[in-house]
Amino acid sequence: MDSKVIASINLKGGVAKTTTTVGLAQILAGSYEKKVLVIDLDPQTNATTMLIGEDKWLELDKSGLTLATLFSDAINGTEQFNLNSALQKSVGNIKDMATLDLLPSSLRLIDLQDKLITMPAGPFGTRNPVTILLRGIKEILSHYDYILIDCPPNLGYITLNGLRIADGYMIPTIPDVMSTYGIPQIVTRISKFSDEISTEKVSGIMPIGIVATKVRLQAPIHRRTLNQLRNHSGKVMDGSNLVYPTTFDTEFLESASMAEAAEYLDDQKTTLRQKWGYGGQYNTFDAFAKEFMAVCEAI
Repeated sequence: MDSKVIASINLKGGVAKTTTTVGLAQILAGSYEKKVLVIDLDPQTNATTMLIGEDKWLELDKSGLTLATLFSDAINGTEQFNLNSALQKSVGNIKDMATLDLLPSSLRLIDLQDKLITMPAGPFGTRNPVTILLRGIKEILSHYDYILIDCPPNLGYITLNGLRIADGYMIPTIPDVMSTYGIPQIVTRISKFSDEISTEKVSGIMPIGIVATKVRLQAPIHRRTLNQLRNHSGKVMDGSNLVYPTTFDTEFLESASMAEAAEYLDDQKTTLRQKWGYGGQYNTFDAFAKEFMAVCEAI
């Protein structure tokens, strides 16, 4: 199978986007022996610290071994980024799992995003603010079965760099009004971006699905919103010729133990079932991974 690159995005924070992405990556690598790369483009760095811990992240950040250096190079015309050194291999602190790698993020991406707007074009207009990531890591794109990109909660240049290499994207969301409000905007904007780069990228950027997170079964608003999401699936969105993304069957229930399981513990190496198993979370991630792989085969 060719490498599948999937971005994870929602314009609203706090929807368990990163936890869903990291958990999926670990299940794909640990339970299904897939080679997986997590690219953390979110300056909150949560995916990074979930996979390597805060101390290791601070060490890498001080040494310039994060994706911030890649974007800084593009802005300043320098060549400081070292892909081999920045790429963190066999991450996640899980026993017997050696096929999950990480390209770490940095808080510095916040400031760099604004500077990308004024990035000089360079000789012959070769510097493009949405191809920085592609040019920096293209040599390893074929090394993985799945590449998961944790995007910031916006559609700025950093996110567009992730989408530029993506085959598709998923939208983790809490099933409530505020969290799902921006879905049509995401679909519309990514479709336009996909059209804009169609001469450079033959395949489009497909919405592979909406992932319901932090679901409270006892909350009427959650059940109503979930029903609406499923009823909208495949239907034309208002004011466009685009269709509403489908919603994955798997639902992640709200659980305090989910956030606890996502924490990286330096002195504790666990199995996947020990890490995600409490409250049925491992089984939920496993079901989601199976759905995810099936969908990816079709794009």
